Amino acid sequence: MTKDLGALCAGAARALAEAERPVLEEHGLSMWQYVVLSALSPGAAPSQLALAQQIHYDKTRLIALLDGLVEEGLVSRSPDPSDRRARVVRLTEPGIRRHAAVRDAIRVVEERLLAGLSPEERRGLRTGLAHLAQPD
Repeated sequence: MTKDLGALCAGAARALAEAERPVLEEHGLSMWQYVVLSALSPGAAPSQLALAQQIHYDKTRLIALLDGLVEEGLVSRSPDPSDRRARVVRLTEPGIRRHAAVRDAIRVVEERLLAGLSPEERRGLRTGLAHLAQPD
């Protein structure tokens, strides 16, 4: 009997999270902290609310997550010049370097996990997952 897609994705997500956990711990990050750094790597988030929406994280819990990243010097928050109530969130130089190091180490883990797949199968997997991850 073939497992349904949800069960397959859940199992794959657990296996991937377990494989990545030592990398994140080595770099002093939680998975959610890495998600934030990854979301900010292309550029600043226009607001904390926009960042919470982008990463699908509770906006009230995001403050504590960002506080920790600010304390470590990995992100900065500054008032939005057009809306003093909003905070623009961006990576600092140390945040850019830490994100790049973790991303590179995670890619090594991914390569090991995908070693049994052909390049075409890898592309198909990534394309399919990207499609599933897009909101309706």
